[in-house]
Amino acid sequence: MSLFIYNSLSRTKEKFEPLHPGMVSIYVCGPTVYGHAHLGHAKSYVSFDVVVRWLRYKEYHVKYVQNITDVGHLTDDADEGEDKIAKQARIEKTDPMEISQFYTRSFYEDMDRLDVLRANIAPAATAHIPEQIALVEKLIATGHAYEIQGNVYFSVESFPDYGKLSGRTDQDALQSGVRIEMRSDKRHPSDFALWKKAEEGHLMKWNSPWSVGYPGWHLECSAMSMKYLGETIDIHGGGMENKFPHHDCEIAQSEAATGKPYVRYWMHNNMVTVNGVKMGKSLKNSVNLKDVFKETDPRVIRFFVLQSHYRSQLDYSESAIKASTTGLEKLRETQRRILEAKPGSAAFNLEPFIDRFTNAMDDDFNTPVALAVLFDLSKSINAALDRNEGITEESRQQAAAFFQTAGTDLLGILPLHGQTIGRDTVQTNKKLDGIMNILLELRAEARNNKDFALSDKIRDRLLSVGIEIKDTKEGVNWSSKPGV
Repeated sequence: MSLFIYNSLSRTKEKFEPLHPGMVSIYVCGPTVYGHAHLGHAKSYVSFDVVVRWLRYKEYHVKYVQNITDVGHLTDDADEGEDKIAKQARIEKTDPMEISQFYTRSFYEDMDRLDVLRANIAPAATAHIPEQIALVEKLIATGHAYEIQGNVYFSVESFPDYGKLSGRTDQDALQSGVRIEMRSDKRHPSDFALWKKAEEGHLMKWNSPWSVGYPGWHLECSAMSMKYLGETIDIHGGGMENKFPHHDCEIAQSEAATGKPYVRYWMHNNMVTVNGVKMGKSLKNSVNLKDVFKETDPRVIRFFVLQSHYRSQLDYSESAIKASTTGLEKLRETQRRILEAKPGSAAFNLEPFIDRFTNAMDDDFNTPVALAVLFDLSKSINAALDRNEGITEESRQQAAAFFQTAGTDLLGILPLHGQTIGRDTVQTNKKLDGIMNILLELRAEARNNKDFALSDKIRDRLLSVGIEIKDTKEGVNWSSKPGV
């Protein structure tokens, strides 16, 4: 069976045919690094991690790029407000670069614990300012952008297909711009910023032909994806909430600059809700992964994410996590029993299970159905073992190999043979949290006693073993490097 992907642009499932046979280019919007990763990040990056794993399993050479947004993402997600990273730096009374570096490390730490494979390339927006300036210059030269008082805007009237991904009509776009129209220097309220002139005191700024300023949020993904993957890429992924304005703007500026299709297949993961309510910082119900990992094995969270299709909403609740913990432990127990099974007469035909699993994954990466196949096989194997029949060595090896390939290599929910499984990981995390709490209390006591030498010593010694502590307005955060 061929692989079919739901293309958000055509709103249909399409047979996947990469631009270059045997090779796949994929770009996924990465995090804006101004806070710790939350469950929404897990939903997105676990989902696309499975996409990449499956493509590689099908023997494609996959070049995967996932950016880090460390400048330009304003608080209203459009062209107004304060840079999110600069705002967090002001709150924590530090430099924006320190904020982005700290939370980038924190993000990767959490993704590593979720067994999310690293992208081939992880470009940061601040490291690609020349590429972004060059793209703006090209858009101005071709009449798709204009400069006013140091700001540069993309002219949506120059690109008739603007909004084709989200389905927004011109009137919809107009309505979204009415709020800022009266105080904006744009020619059209739907025009979006490519370059912003920095206000006095703005720390994140660079020289450009138009002003000392910084790039717009949408610009970075076009510039970096085209630098590393070419003018047309196979797959672009991201959250459903990014269709408008972010991805619509990406399409407009990219296709206006090159005259070529920007993306062949658009993929969007759905949102996370908490007890049926949309998750968000403004609602104060955001689920921080570091908090979750204190009580829950990260692989349980990964399993929980994959129980829903990437295009379906994911509802987080204590009962859902409890059910996921139980379900994953059943698969782990079957894996143990297979590896320890005594020789016997029971034999299994694995082909139907392999075919069903393959068909599920080829059907737009349908992980819930793929997991159901594992549970069906688990039920059959356990029934035979419960009857004390044992299983033939050939069946045992085939079943073990299938659990390894499907559960470990592709879905990433089962451990490698010989790894610790079950709840030991959570117990280890709890011990580390306990040790860190003791050390942070000792450091706080030293600071209260004005023994800053001891306070700095504790901080520096922890940093030497890969644990960074950071004083913020809300308290003390700590983050460990992968493997710690």
